[in-house]
Amino acid sequence: MTPRKPWSNLHLPPPNNPAGVYTIGSINQLPDAEKRAIYARAVPPQLLEKYTIPAEMFDTEGRDLLRLECPRGSTDAEIALFHEYGFPDPVLHGHITDTLNGQIHILFYQLNDPFSPRFDVDRTPDGRDTQLGTACRNLEAEAAALRAGLAPGQIRRGPHLLRAAMRTFEEFVRTLGHDLHFAEPLFYHNAVIFERFGFAYQRGRRLMERIQRGFAPGGDLLPLLDGSTPFRQPEAAHSIRLRSWAIHDGILGEPFRDVTMYKRVGVDAEVSTCPDVAW
Repeated sequence: MTPRKPWSNLHLPPPNNPAGVYTIGSINQLPDAEKRAIYARAVPPQLLEKYTIPAEMFDTEGRDLLRLECPRGSTDAEIALFHEYGFPDPVLHGHITDTLNGQIHILFYQLNDPFSPRFDVDRTPDGRDTQLGTACRNLEAEAAALRAGLAPGQIRRGPHLLRAAMRTFEEFVRTLGHDLHFAEPLFYHNAVIFERFGFAYQRGRRLMERIQRGFAPGGDLLPLLDGSTPFRQPEAAHSIRLRSWAIHDGILGEPFRDVTMYKRVGVDAEVSTCPDVAW
């Protein structure tokens, strides 16, 4: 699929974007205050309300709660919002970039409830970064997260604001003059969540359908849910979250990767590769 450009003339900004910035790269060329104002629009107001974060995102002592990594000359932006200055984990952590033709691409997006228990799935006992379990794994922490009802890659429970966050991000994309954006699901359950928020597949749909067949009656993945690890329980066949743990545990024989999805602004693609499967 070749994504069409959001405007026929990229030198002509949309009416609500008088500055003419339509890519992450062009935002990053702006002065710091202007960059901050634009990226702050990607923060869902419901998150500010839930954790009593001031609208300007500075605490009462004037310390900045919004951390941005968006250097001039870069086409990436990393956004982290904290409910409290100095807290180790942000309530929102996002990493976005430009595609080759200037569309917005979500590389990573996570919401955390800072008042919920933390599970160190992101680091090993000796302090190594696991890249949320995709580079190496802290099996003890992952097993504890599994028992607590979390999905792979979650260090804390979420605040149950993902739908509001997705609406806010779609509006952010629209105000930059785009009619679609892309996302890279890190885990199987992320892809299913994106489906349920109206995304379609640029690549990876065949993998998702193959997984569905594997967990269906008579499927080749069912015998591998043999209880040999905490992540491979028979009930995983009927649960998106537990399927994701089994896939993260290597049940496919290869990592979950090479899946890219896209969402058209205001359009639900109505794609479902695992209908009638509970969370």
